[in-house]
Amino acid sequence: MNRMWDSRISRRGVLKLGAAGAALWATGLRSLAAVAEPAKKKKIPIAVQLYSVRNDCGKDFEGTIKEIGKMGYEGVEFAGYYGWDKKAKDLRKLLDDNGLKCCGTHTGLNTIKGDALKATAELHKTLGNQFLIVPGMSAKDADGWLDLAKQFNEIAAKAKELGMRVGYHAHGGDFKKMGDKTCWEIFFDNTNADVVMQMDMGNCLGGGGDPYALLKKYPGRSATVHLKEHGGKGGAPVGEGTVNWKEVFEICETTGGTEWYVVEHESGSKPLEAIKACIDNLRKMGK
Repeated sequence: MNRMWDSRISRRGVLKLGAAGAALWATGLRSLAAVAEPAKKKKIPIAVQLYSVRNDCGKDFEGTIKEIGKMGYEGVEFAGYYGWDKKAKDLRKLLDDNGLKCCGTHTGLNTIKGDALKATAELHKTLGNQFLIVPGMSAKDADGWLDLAKQFNEIAAKAKELGMRVGYHAHGGDFKKMGDKTCWEIFFDNTNADVVMQMDMGNCLGGGGDPYALLKKYPGRSATVHLKEHGGKGGAPVGEGTVNWKEVFEICETTGGTEWYVVEHESGSKPLEAIKACIDNLRKMGK
């Protein structure tokens, strides 16, 4: 009798343990799935660098801004203000009225050095922008690039106190080597994380650089990135050349720290049509 009772307990125990084990197994699978699930990619807004449509801006700045808003762009990056920097509040209203944000400016090194930084920061506070990007620099040797890096670290600290971020934009010449490193690497190896690395895909590839490797090398530094095509037919808009956009987006939306995509298109006789084709292609790519 006792053996029969023990047997029943044993069978019940086994069943209970089996049920509990199955539950734990299922929970474990769900946990593993959660760990294995890739990090959710963030949605990055798309802006256009106004240098792309500089002639149109020179002829009819207000009309050009309105056209850009209608195309579906979410922001603009300045490269000159066509006199509107003297009436910053009006410029901010023009952007607001057309559903656009100021996501940056290309501005000379002299405008962010010394006392000039404060005035530049005040203008961009009004515009709602924090990114002050120097579009081009040069140095005769590696020591020159190290000096520029030191200057940027000092400027970045002062800019941060004013709510601004400074950075440097890529051109082809930045990817030539000085010793065993490119100018770009000498500069960004020696600047701190507060200095924004504005990669330009087309310029980098055109200068013999590897934009994909560099985006990976400096995680979190690519707060704003220029989407410019390389290769393909002359004047090809974004998505119709040889840039591996899938890889660019993968890096920017996971480890790059990217806050804005900025379209730049420099060639062609119909720039407004070209930037419209760029954003249309990006939307087709799910951006």
